[in-house]
Amino acid sequence: MNIQVIIPLLIFLIAIFAIGFIASKQMGSGGGFLQEYFLGGRELGGFVLAMTMVATYGSASSFLGGPGTAYTVGFGWILLAMSQVVTGYFVLLILGKKFAILARKYNAITMIDFLKARYNSPSVAILSAIAIIIFLFSAMTAQWVGGARLIESLTGLQYTTALFIFAISVLVYVTIGGFRAVALTDAVQGAIMVIGTTILLIGVIIAGGGVPAIMQDLLNENPRLVTPYGGDGTLTPAYISSFWILVGVGVVGLPQMAVRAMSYKSSRAMHRALIIGTIVTGFIMLNMHLIGIFARPVLPGIDVGDKVIPLIALEVLPPWLAGIVLAAPMAAIMSTVDSLLLLVSSAVVKDVYINFIKPDAPEKRVKQISIGVTAILGIIVFLLALQPPDLLIFLNLFAFGGLEAAFIWPIVLGLYWKYGNKYGAILSMLTGIISYIAIHFYNAANGNLFGVHTVTLPIVLSLIAYIIGSLAIQRKAFRF
Repeated sequence: MNIQVIIPLLIFLIAIFAIGFIASKQMGSGGGFLQEYFLGGRELGGFVLAMTMVATYGSASSFLGGPGTAYTVGFGWILLAMSQVVTGYFVLLILGKKFAILARKYNAITMIDFLKARYNSPSVAILSAIAIIIFLFSAMTAQWVGGARLIESLTGLQYTTALFIFAISVLVYVTIGGFRAVALTDAVQGAIMVIGTTILLIGVIIAGGGVPAIMQDLLNENPRLVTPYGGDGTLTPAYISSFWILVGVGVVGLPQMAVRAMSYKSSRAMHRALIIGTIVTGFIMLNMHLIGIFARPVLPGIDVGDKVIPLIALEVLPPWLAGIVLAAPMAAIMSTVDSLLLLVSSAVVKDVYINFIKPDAPEKRVKQISIGVTAILGIIVFLLALQPPDLLIFLNLFAFGGLEAAFIWPIVLGLYWKYGNKYGAILSMLTGIISYIAIHFYNAANGNLFGVHTVTLPIVLSLIAYIIGSLAIQRKAFRF
């Protein structure tokens, strides 16, 4: 066990605990327990809003899987990954003021609250809750496995022990502090991501003898590594451009991103978040993926892509500095997990229990149930992560795409198209989910249909379904 690596990670975890405790002391300042616990009282400033969006979107894939794929594929994967720069911009630009205004008008605390009020349909709410619980629960479990594996590889601890440490760290500050704790820790974790990315990039460039030397080594090994099409030529223009839908504009349909467009306190905060979020996302995505490909000449022969970042950090940096840097992927994983945990908890408590089981539940009871459900969900995820079924890992690969196919048009057209109604929303969600799963299985067996990413056709089909359902079944204008 390398103590010099572990100490910075321990300091990081202690800081997260402290932030959760401080946030718990502020509980209630935003007006009403539910708004405070699940939305931070709608009081997020521009910097915190930007960083919580960046940290929530950045996950194990951004800091482990993405750089690992760049290590294998080359610069083509960096081109593909850079479409994520527009993530926060599109979410706030498209949803922005209108979404926040209507959410306040409906007193909506969750995205499902908004959809239920917009379409005046319990069926839309139930279908939305089912989609969120199924997709995000599986994605969250796989993230916990990633967090435990990272701790295991850095410390030498047993996997079960590493998972327990990770689970306790997340559960304490989310269960006690709610959304405010998540947002504040996301701001800290986002800053750690930027610092860690910068240090590691400099270390890799120095170890490789400078950028010109690294580029020459890559050209000598395989000239296609520095082309847009990847080392094996599999990244076609059609695939790259369609992948931008999944990690770019389609992110508007992700519930964990959309809910953040409800939580800011003013238009000024939103505008600041647009600028800060775009800059920080671009910086992290570009440099983390550059680290992945630059690591190839420095540390060749890594078979498992997810190990690239931990191994290269331990290779090119002193142990104590590697510990600081590797807090970045830990922060990325934790910041995604905490947001997903709170989102699933809100779906159970607010969108199922309060809306359909006990609408008149007193606030004290709601508080007890919210904290209890969050803790129970975390414990369930912990137990699943002990021996994760292949299905959960498999679902994690397409969870985000499935959510986008389900929600993007009910959210966007629900805001901007007055003839959208519950029939269109239900048909769109069902079409998006079913077609996405079917095409995913087809692509896994036969290769990508039409050479585009799996999410492309379901989003097109769900759009058609929304329009047909709204116009053909019941044409009724919606008034804001």
